[in-house]
Amino acid sequence: MNRARPPADRRRRGAALTALGLVVALLATACGSGPPPDPKAKDLDTLYQEAKAEGQVIWFAPKPEAQMRPAIDAFKKKYPGIDVKYTNKKAPDLVTQLNVEQAAERVSFDVSNAGGLTVLPSLDMAAKVDWADYQVPADQVFADDFVYVWAVPKVWAYNTDAVAAKNAPASWDDLLASRWNGGKLTVESRGSFMTVWDQDPSLGSDAALDYASRLAKLNPHYTENTTQAHTNIVSGQTPVGTDLINLVLEDQAKGAPISVAPVGPTNANKSYLFVPKGSPHPAAGRLLTAFLASAQGQAALVDTYNSVIPTDTDCTQAATNKVIGALCEAGVKWFSETDIKQYEQFSAFFPKVEDALGTDVN
Repeated sequence: MNRARPPADRRRRGAALTALGLVVALLATACGSGPPPDPKAKDLDTLYQEAKAEGQVIWFAPKPEAQMRPAIDAFKKKYPGIDVKYTNKKAPDLVTQLNVEQAAERVSFDVSNAGGLTVLPSLDMAAKVDWADYQVPADQVFADDFVYVWAVPKVWAYNTDAVAAKNAPASWDDLLASRWNGGKLTVESRGSFMTVWDQDPSLGSDAALDYASRLAKLNPHYTENTTQAHTNIVSGQTPVGTDLINLVLEDQAKGAPISVAPVGPTNANKSYLFVPKGSPHPAAGRLLTAFLASAQGQAALVDTYNSVIPTDTDCTQAATNKVIGALCEAGVKWFSETDIKQYEQFSAFFPKVEDALGTDVN
């Protein structure tokens, strides 16, 4: 015949089971079968050890090495034992080279760049990486495998020796004035300076084609890329033209006679880094990319005008970020890409713009 245990017995038995449970839990933890540690607390350290064993990271991007040097030096100081080999290579050439190398299974670099027209062809070339494991901010991860590291705002610039500030074009309409006729405008032939027309509903892609046709009637001086257009403006060969604010600010700091024209809105083209499939040093490639996205990496980039900026017009950081400060001082509003569908739109938009400009030679 079973009898109910007295309350005191039940309390003693419960206490014994609790104590036994604690012992079991402690033993389980000691044997490694307890709750796993936070992976984010160790992944960067683990990644560093893997990257250090690889010994080097090879980075290709369409930027002068002098602009990247502060970030490279900061990375090497934080992660000693990893050499950084940097090459300045134009974005279209990057896509072509990587496509050939991946087909041959002989990839020669670890960090690549994508932006504008090279985003879509780069999607399938990127290795799959969970960037959250390496503490990359979620708002800097794009299309899963790309990391937003700096913006390249497109602007119109003018030579201050040739054009007084009061006479500089102040709007898109001002650029169509007859005084700029006959090669006085230098224009990037690929038409990427018109990206914002496909982003801003107040402008519109249909209106863009009409605008490009009217601009073409001024017989501008066409250049293959924006860097060449910038050189023409600085030299005074053409007084006004399409440019990149990063180049304008860099040469301004050297005393060049160039300034941002208050023509807006504009596109603040985002630039992404990614680790290619088949890269020779994949751990080092991930480590460098994560570093450049971090606060420390951004601090090293900001003084060379290559940092992340807000997706749309926001002047709250104008005092500490020279790119934002220059855009806001000129009164230029900007838009950036937020969705892969926008890049798909651009792939159809730019050939039409080139056709309207008369520069479509393909």
